[in-house]
Amino acid sequence: ELVRQGEALKRTEQMVDKMDQDLKTSQRHINSIKSVWGGLVNYFKAKPPESKPEQNGTPEYYANSRLKEAMMSSKEQESKYQESHPNLRKLDNSDNDFSKAELVSSVQRDSYPKNQHLRAYHQKIDNNLDEMSSGLSRLKNLALGLQTEIDEQDDMLDRLTKKVETLDVNIKSTDKKVRQL
Repeated sequence: ELVRQGEALKRTEQMVDKMDQDLKTSQRHINSIKSVWGGLVNYFKAKPPESKPEQNGTPEYYANSRLKEAMMSSKEQESKYQESHPNLRKLDNSDNDFSKAELVSSVQRDSYPKNQHLRAYHQKIDNNLDEMSSGLSRLKNLALGLQTEIDEQDDMLDRLTKKVETLDVNIKSTDKKVRQL
């Protein structure tokens, strides 16, 4: 969604730039119509550069590299998570058949390293913690990528706001000049 919004902002910024270019062209035409002197000034003044038409209609927007990397690594790990996620994999309940009383009595009878049930239980906890750590690391990378993208889009919005305000002033000025003709 953030990438889509970035694409929309990029297209909007390009449309505002195009409008500004068109407004400058309009200003040149108004100067030519207004007086002979304005026409001579425009004749000798350098013409504004023509903007090139975009290939395929709309330009491609590229999200920041941090977000791209986080999204790619997230997609790569998605299948691993589905295979290893406790709620998505087929659970083997055979290791949960021992009761708490049996666990307590075995802890009292045997020392920790020799107790196979306790060792298996701790191994399962360690595996679950590893899965949680991987998931949190993935979420952290995604969050950092999203934050970077949001910061870039915030800067783009600031630029766009300034351009639109300037364009609004120029449009009002041009409108006033056209009404005076």
